[in-house]
Amino acid sequence: MDVKDIIKPENLVYKKSSILTDKVMHYCPGCSHGVVHKLIAEVIEEMDIQEQTIAVSPVGCSVLAYNYLSVDWHEAAHGRAPAVATAIARLKPEKYVFTYQGDGDLASIGTAEIIHACNRGENIVVIFINNGIYGMTGGQMAPTTLEGMPTSTSPYGRDVKMTGQPLRITELIAQIPGTEYVTRQAVHTPAAVRKCKKAILKAFQNIGEKKGTQFVEVVSTCSSGWKLNPVKSNEWMVENMFPYYPLGDLKG
Repeated sequence: MDVKDIIKPENLVYKKSSILTDKVMHYCPGCSHGVVHKLIAEVIEEMDIQEQTIAVSPVGCSVLAYNYLSVDWHEAAHGRAPAVATAIARLKPEKYVFTYQGDGDLASIGTAEIIHACNRGENIVVIFINNGIYGMTGGQMAPTTLEGMPTSTSPYGRDVKMTGQPLRITELIAQIPGTEYVTRQAVHTPAAVRKCKKAILKAFQNIGEKKGTQFVEVVSTCSSGWKLNPVKSNEWMVENMFPYYPLGDLKG
C-alpha cells in the first residue's frame, strides 16, 4: 500500500495548526508557552479569524511569540501591551485583538496598564502566563512569587515582611466591572489542556460579540528559573502554585 493511500482526510487524526509557523520553538524543556501557543493557534484556525487577528506582545519570554503564530503582531514596551492593544482595538474594532504577557510584565511593570484597560472594558483578550518568576531576564522575584520561594533576587525565599504577599492579580481583575470573563487555567495534563483551550475559545468568541475585556490566566512552569526538571516542575506547580492560585472561572 502506498503512503498516499493512507494519508487521506478521512484517516487524519491530528495535524499541526496552519497558524503555527515551521520555526522550531526556543523555549526551555517543560515550558508551558509552547502548549499555550498551540491552543491559541487552534482557536484562531477553528474560528477562521487569522486575517482578522492582531496580537501584542511585550518584553520577556512572551516577546518571541511572533516567531511561532502567523498573525499580525505588534511589539510593546515592557508592561504596555494593554495600552497598545487598546489603541488597536479602538482603531480597528472589527479585529480580534489579544495580548500575550508574563507575570513580571503584567502584574508588576504593567500593573497600571492592565488595571485601567480592564476598568475601561476594552474589547481585547489578555492571555496571562503566570510562572511566579521573571523567566527571561534572570529568574528574579516577581509579584506572583510565592512566600518562601527562592529566586535569584530572593535566594533564601520570598520574605513577605519585606516584599508583601504574592499578588493575586486575577482576583483583582475579576472585581473590575469592565471585565466580562476572567478565568485561571493550566496546561500540565491533557484534561487541563482541553479546559484551557475551551477558555481561550470562549474569550475570543466574546470579543467577537463585543463583550469587553476577557482575561485568561495560565498557571505555568519555569523549569529553568525554578531549577527543576520538567516533571518535577509540574509536580511543584501542582503542590505549591495551585493552592494559592486555584484553577477555574472567576467571572463570566
